[in-house]
Amino acid sequence: MADTVDKKRRSEIMRSVKGFNTKPEIIVRQYLFSKGFRFRLQNKSLHGKPDLKLKKYSCLIFVNGCFWHGHSNCKIYVMPKTNKKFWYSKIENNIKRDKRNIRELKKLGWKVIVVWECQLKNKNKERTLQGLVNKILS
Repeated sequence: MADTVDKKRRSEIMRSVKGFNTKPEIIVRQYLFSKGFRFRLQNKSLHGKPDLKLKKYSCLIFVNGCFWHGHSNCKIYVMPKTNKKFWYSKIENNIKRDKRNIRELKKLGWKVIVVWECQLKNKNKERTLQGLVNKILS
């Protein structure tokens, strides 16, 4: 199936995708803040630039978009029909990089938690966020 927009427009759309202050990130931040957690954002000195750093709990949180990080068995993650070779390579490299970054952070003594975009959809949101608090405190 061919793309429904031309290459220039597709490029503009993909370029506009945010990497910071995404809706899932904001949901997690607001919830944790409301529960009394204090954190730092986007720590560039750590592998993979975690979205949240809770120093008091030696905990780092990544809020991953299902598409960009290749969340397997997820309805949101659908491989594009065009330019499959490029996208497959890009997503696979992202997955490998994420695994490598998490391994390095754990070696440094951090607890690493990954929250997926699909886990923050309405029916799962409250359970996911409460589970996140439990993981931070454990």
